[in-house]
Amino acid sequence: MSENILRPFRICVDTGGTFTDCVVLEEGKSISEFKSPSTPPDFSIGVLNALSEAAQGYGLTLNELLEKTSLLVHGTTAATNALTTRNVGRTAMLTTEGFRDIIEMRRSLKIETHSMYDAYLPPYEPLVPRKLRFPISETVTAQGDVLNEISEADLAKFVEVVKQQDIQAIAICFVNSYANGHNEKTAATYLRQHLNDDVFISTSSELLPKLGEYERFSTTVLSAALGPAVREYMSNLERSLGNIGFNGRLLIMQANQYANTVAAVRTRPAYLLGSGPAAAPGGASFLGDVIGEKNLIAVDMGGTTLDAAVVTDGTVPLASGQWLGDHRSGLKVVDVVSVGSGGGSIAWIDSLGMLKVGPQSAGALPGPACFGKGGILPTVTDAAVVLGYINPEYFWGGKMRLDTEAARQAICPLAEQLNISIEETAQGMLAVVNADMADGTAEVTTRAGHDVRNYALLAIGGGGALCGASIAENLGMDRVIVPRFSASFCAWSMLTLDVGRDYLRSYPIDLSKADIQHLTGLLDSMKAEARIELKDLTQDGAKIEFSATMDLHYQGQYHELELPFPCENITQADIAALNDAFHIAHERDFTFGLPNVPIILMNIRLIAKLSKPTLTLPKLQRDVQAIPQPNIKDAYFGSAWHPTQFHNGEHLPINARIEGPAVVQEATSTLVVPPGFTCVLDEYGNYLLNKGTEI
Repeated sequence: MSENILRPFRICVDTGGTFTDCVVLEEGKSISEFKSPSTPPDFSIGVLNALSEAAQGYGLTLNELLEKTSLLVHGTTAATNALTTRNVGRTAMLTTEGFRDIIEMRRSLKIETHSMYDAYLPPYEPLVPRKLRFPISETVTAQGDVLNEISEADLAKFVEVVKQQDIQAIAICFVNSYANGHNEKTAATYLRQHLNDDVFISTSSELLPKLGEYERFSTTVLSAALGPAVREYMSNLERSLGNIGFNGRLLIMQANQYANTVAAVRTRPAYLLGSGPAAAPGGASFLGDVIGEKNLIAVDMGGTTLDAAVVTDGTVPLASGQWLGDHRSGLKVVDVVSVGSGGGSIAWIDSLGMLKVGPQSAGALPGPACFGKGGILPTVTDAAVVLGYINPEYFWGGKMRLDTEAARQAICPLAEQLNISIEETAQGMLAVVNADMADGTAEVTTRAGHDVRNYALLAIGGGGALCGASIAENLGMDRVIVPRFSASFCAWSMLTLDVGRDYLRSYPIDLSKADIQHLTGLLDSMKAEARIELKDLTQDGAKIEFSATMDLHYQGQYHELELPFPCENITQADIAALNDAFHIAHERDFTFGLPNVPIILMNIRLIAKLSKPTLTLPKLQRDVQAIPQPNIKDAYFGSAWHPTQFHNGEHLPINARIEGPAVVQEATSTLVVPPGFTCVLDEYGNYLLNKGTEI
């Protein structure tokens, strides 16, 4: 009997700031979505609650559902929450003499996430204070020659300090270890032998073997500091799942758009920063291929943030080097811009009397005032309830009744300060938050050179359907797509993504002088590492697929372009072709080329991913031929109440056409169709909105 018959379920769970989303694929049948409130500070409880909702939906006990589940993929906020709250392990840094201040100097550049005109920027507080950064004598050249072996006597002294200081994690960061990690491995081996297993150890040569001390050191410190929290979360989750019958495969979504085993991510916690949102662009690419929209701007509006990414010609955007608050990560991850605006964002009035929304959020606890969990501050969700967009009787499919009067009372103090009505204040709150989200989205669109007129807006997340059309209007876009599983799109997207990992080696050299034998050796070493790491995942017959790229720039430049390159049977002709391709790519991206300037090869990258089962997007099965008579209720648009159609999305026929103003109620989302927009339900259950034109 096949595995698909014995265990027909594949489940993806994504933890958000307010809700935890669960998407279940039953082989050969359908895809279903479920939600449950997130449960800070222990988010693993929310995961189990969401799984319980799914079990109930299938008429099974939780134990029965998990026994029939072959794969569980989880997008977690464990690392992001730990970093945001600085609930990280007490971390020490072991580094080469003379370099312990690298992570604090930050290449002497002002952090990119703050205004260059901000004169009151507080001093940077590294995750490892200077007193816990310990220099040690060792020397490795840029060519990888070990001139000075690390001393066991020095390591023994460090061990004693670690024990005395109650250190929970250690980041080992030596200069030039990207070229040869011998000294770092020696130190890590010694420390693991002489310290308790509870001390998390991360080495820069294993995590990010890349030229550039600051990014490498900073990333390693991040990963080490997050290690204790991530390890505890993963252990709790595995234990809880095992106790209730799960013996399938558990994979964790990484920020580089690949899922990997728990064992793998435990050693590289920094890859979990942005775990859940990283799935959405890949899902957008898959959906766009199905419905014929290759250019999409995905805006994922959750309870605390909006995450935006641009998918051009079906390509998921990736970027190396991210600011995570005041900390720098050099990992290559999905390029997502986050804005502190969401359904739980709190409205307030600044010192100039201006209405502001966010970045503070009510989160899951206490949540918006209308949730009735103790929240008293006005949020975006409260505003939507007051304006009549959200049906308080049908929120979360009727499982949570919202308190309209509590929402009005929360907004009332702001209205009194502004000397306007509660409805006008609520409308202003939505206008401000929509403008803020559009402005944040512009960071990855117009300001990055993308013409939004060539894109459709993919509105996802719990609040995407609510605000998508307004965000599009602010951006000057006419087309909006609200996918069938918009509220749980990140979880749904995990069904479409690959299992794998990325690898990197630095080889800084003039491209014309690159040694083919050395290139081949570097690629072969990364392939060997991948085969070892992915060995357990290939036992069911899945094959590893390899692809390679190169990071290059003109001599004297700092930023690189990444171009594809063969990963086997390399010839001199491949080098020549890469040379020509770089000139063309530079001309395309920057409008000029420098044919007489040498091209410098910096890094070789390898992607190792497993072949996966194909996913077919199911079509809607609806017997309804005509649109049922909608309820007519008043909703507030512009500056007045308007009679508005309220439809139940589950009762609409395929190709149903709805003119705004209208509201479509789904079990997990509320779609607002403003005046001037037209909405059509396609055969896959996606809502297609157009402004002022025929669909």
